[in-house]
Amino acid sequence: MRKKLLPLLALAAITLGSAAAHAQSTHNVKGLYLTTDYPAITAQAGATSSISMQLRDYGLPPTRLSLSVQGVPQGWKATLLGGGQPVGAAMPTPDDSVTLQLKLKLPAGADAHEHTLTVLAQGNGQQVSLPLEITPAKELPAKLTLEPSLPSLTGTAQSSFDYEFTIKNDSGKNQIVSLTAKLPDGFEPTFTQAYGGQQVNSVPVKAGKSKDIKLSVRPPSVVKPGDYPIGVTAAADGLTAGTALQMQITGQPELHIAGRDGILSAHAQAGRSSTIPIQVSNTGGAAAHDVQLNGSAPAGWSVTFDPKAISDIEPGQRAQVQAHITPSTHSLSGDYMASLSAQAGAQSASSDFRISVATSSTWGVIGIAIIAIAILILVGVVARFGRR
Repeated sequence: MRKKLLPLLALAAITLGSAAAHAQSTHNVKGLYLTTDYPAITAQAGATSSISMQLRDYGLPPTRLSLSVQGVPQGWKATLLGGGQPVGAAMPTPDDSVTLQLKLKLPAGADAHEHTLTVLAQGNGQQVSLPLEITPAKELPAKLTLEPSLPSLTGTAQSSFDYEFTIKNDSGKNQIVSLTAKLPDGFEPTFTQAYGGQQVNSVPVKAGKSKDIKLSVRPPSVVKPGDYPIGVTAAADGLTAGTALQMQITGQPELHIAGRDGILSAHAQAGRSSTIPIQVSNTGGAAAHDVQLNGSAPAGWSVTFDPKAISDIEPGQRAQVQAHITPSTHSLSGDYMASLSAQAGAQSASSDFRISVATSSTWGVIGIAIIAIAILILVGVVARFGRR
């Protein structure tokens, strides 16, 4: 056991020692540093370019540092920006950095030779410099690109179709990119930023940067199943980019229930079963499977179906069903409402039927007989006691 623990303890000691050495070396970094990701670039003659930089302070007290650019060729314009505005000095806090930007405007006739510009930050005995190599070019390969994450989506006419794509500005300057979508008639497009709900029709994209956009499309409710193409175009300052999207709309059943020939009324007799022929139709774009039939009626009534369920109803087809409705024996003559419904998954339909109930003629005869007997008894009583 002891032999197994010794190698583990040695490995732990080496790991801890390495981490401590790394932390110590990081802690020992001290001074001012002026850095950029791209110290040598090609800039377009007659246009404006920008270079991002970081002025970093490692372990030094806050110091006001004057900023300047040396070696600017005649006719060139160089401006240092901080926070989006021209600056002449910066003061980074200890173990923090300040973001700067060098904005260069080259004349149209700038020669194609390489030039070295030097950005200086100095103050209180501290100085740091950053040499930048700039090569003018008559024309840079500028372009916009559109890259969809999911170019094809599938759903029903009630689905939400949300396409996400990335706009990339591969040019030397910031662009305002306008967005348009070409869709079939009746389709409604909406552009929003990927992480916001505000509707937009154009977005700013910085030079060399990208932005995520979402296109939401709502198809018309009566759209037929099928494949529908969508074209998206981004345009900015003579640059265009496009991408093709696909929307696949699948059909769904749409149920309707009614009496034969559309009649929504029937006659019934109290205490007796009456058969009402009904039709269940599917006007949707997909088959309806396992259609269940149900009915609700006043208390004491009975509603059953033959058949109890329909296995399939194809699009544009209908099925014949017999509804058996038995009013309560205590029902009085008059009109009542019974609701008949059909359901297939999330799709359902219902209709209210007016049921005119009549009482049995036998009870009418019995009622008349009872009345007649009562009259005879009354006449007999009057005749007997009237003589007295």
